[in-house]
Amino acid sequence: MRMRKKKNLGKRMEKCSSILVQKPELEKGKWKELMPEAEDVYVELGCGKGRFTAGEARHIGAVLLVALEKVPDAMIMAMERAQREEISNVRFITSDAALLPEYFETGEVGRIYINFCDPWPSKRHAKRRLTSDGFLELYKQVLREGGEIHFKTDNSALFEYSLERFEEAGFALKEVTRDLHKDGVTGVLTDYEAKFMDQGIPICRCVACMN
Repeated sequence: MRMRKKKNLGKRMEKCSSILVQKPELEKGKWKELMPEAEDVYVELGCGKGRFTAGEARHIGAVLLVALEKVPDAMIMAMERAQREEISNVRFITSDAALLPEYFETGEVGRIYINFCDPWPSKRHAKRRLTSDGFLELYKQVLREGGEIHFKTDNSALFEYSLERFEEAGFALKEVTRDLHKDGVTGVLTDYEAKFMDQGIPICRCVACMN
């Protein structure tokens, strides 16, 4: 579903300027300086309206969470949520996952979150999947040794594909489940995830670790 255009987007973005990184390439290798007490830097790809962003930022403690989102009309809602809830350890970038190496130094990132990305089911679009070989090589450039990719999806075909790609790329898999919430809510939910749970759709999740 296409995101509806938000009124007064420019003015609303200005009010969130303290947590919006306008030139992320200038922070390459220096992200922790934005939060001196930060012990690590995590990245979320496609934060949407920010339900997961806000919840996870509160949960991870002394970690700077950098949230990427291509759609400003969605990201403004995430930024306003972060400000409203007085969350201080999150920053936002209007950008694309393909540009990660331009924004982050080698080994600068401890964790990448990929939640409910577009499955691009057609084989001719496989390279667009955020767990395809090309993207995994980009993630390997910015993740530190022992860094992790936390992946969740409702699409079982994408999940099986992703497990194969992770292993082929040299990641070690752990916490693999095809029904994350079988015994009750586990972890921080996204908006999509909450809807899927209400519909009885099982959620697949895994953690892929850099060796």
